[in-house]
Amino acid sequence: MEDELRSEYDFAQMEGEVRGKYVERYRTKTNMVRLDPDVAKAFPNDEAVNNALRLLIQIAQCQQANTNEQPTE
Repeated sequence: MEDELRSEYDFAQMEGEVRGKYVERYRTKTNMVRLDPDVAKAFPNDEAVNNALRLLIQIAQCQQANTNEQPTE
């Protein structure tokens, strides 16, 4: 791959630039996650992932409610 940047673009000489300056702002405004390949095969799109997670949330809430309702002896 050929470098197409002009020689006058010497980024090493730039002042005030900080690598990763906006990384925290980016992280707080996105909810992007990377799925492992085996998990990604089970979900064709983001809607399928969201539906599966919503179902897990419902199951967890039902189990928690059942646990809280059981009488203690």
